[in-house]
Amino acid sequence: MSATTVPDQTPKPFSPRQAVERIRRGDLGAWPVVAGLIAIAIVFGSLNENFLSPENLTNLVLQMAATGTISLGIIMVLLLGEIDLAAGSVSGLCAVVMTILNVRHGWNPVLSIAVAVAAGAAIGLVHGLMFTRIRMPSFVVTLAGLIGWQGLLLYLLGQGGTINLPFDGFVAKLSDTWLPPWFAWTLAVALTALYAGSLLLGRRMRLAADLPVTPVYRTAVRAGGLAVVLAGAVAVLQADRGVPLLLVIFATLVVVLDLVLRHTAFGRWMYAVGGNAEAARRAGINVTRIRVLAFVLSAALAAFGGILAASRLSAVNQSSGGSDILLMAIAAAVIGGTSLFGGRGRTYAALLGILVIQSITNGMLLLNVDSSVRYMVTAAVLALAVAIDSLARRGSAQ
Repeated sequence: MSATTVPDQTPKPFSPRQAVERIRRGDLGAWPVVAGLIAIAIVFGSLNENFLSPENLTNLVLQMAATGTISLGIIMVLLLGEIDLAAGSVSGLCAVVMTILNVRHGWNPVLSIAVAVAAGAAIGLVHGLMFTRIRMPSFVVTLAGLIGWQGLLLYLLGQGGTINLPFDGFVAKLSDTWLPPWFAWTLAVALTALYAGSLLLGRRMRLAADLPVTPVYRTAVRAGGLAVVLAGAVAVLQADRGVPLLLVIFATLVVVLDLVLRHTAFGRWMYAVGGNAEAARRAGINVTRIRVLAFVLSAALAAFGGILAASRLSAVNQSSGGSDILLMAIAAAVIGGTSLFGGRGRTYAALLGILVIQSITNGMLLLNVDSSVRYMVTAAVLALAVAIDSLARRGSAQ
């Protein structure tokens, strides 16, 4: 009986050769985005001393929460290789619905928010059914939605065009609430402990299943890296007004959706359908249901993002959900690493991508750069992100 050689499945230690091989395959992960953020900080920090000031960084965090939340919804659809062009209009429309119920009809603000998000989910259901049942291209479905829901927004606003929210009301307070220092630090420690615990638990489960695991020092480095990032963020924000509640809400959405995508059957089905819909169908996955749910999630998150934007401005008007919000949300998802071709991406892409876009915008505004230049720079960054994604797909195929 001849001996059978069993391949060594123990994870190999990091080496330069391994790094070169990953780059050749296009498996770059989030490192290009992180490197871009560092470069942005260095460039704008050297050109304007206010860029890295606690006050400006706090404003940056407040600015990115609403668009970042809309970008989270865009990611749900991009994972399937589809697109949602109506997210901006849906965000504005649902913010108007919430404001009308709360201000004009005197509804409870929490109930008004819930109804507005439910309205967004219903819109997403309509988009999903049009896409799956009538088989209209998602581009056409959501392009019609972009125009139609914007028209409904204008109709609901009427002649006035603007509805102000009470400055001391619940909705407005969402963007004007700051965590006490002790709570912010406790939250940072708790998040680090939970992350380290999840890494250790996952490692233990893989060992029990006789699967390869990463070395303990890598787990320690990852947990330590998160601790440094959280401690730095809390320290900087506490130097100004503190950690804003908007950041906590956005970060919570990012983490929860990431856990859903990576640790639930629904998440695995999303990636499977986005990677190969026919193979997923043959594996017994209800492809139609997954696609509809993706559009529902996209519209619901767009609605909530519109509510956060209304809270930031303490008003809704005819430009709510308009301007460049949709384009920035899509660009944030793609720049953060979500593939336009489906099957690859994580919710952290919204966080990283919106950080890049808002940092560029904020830095150029501080330098009084013309908006035309700002748009061209953002376009160049987006084109670079798509080029990296295309090269990554080519390297994976080879």
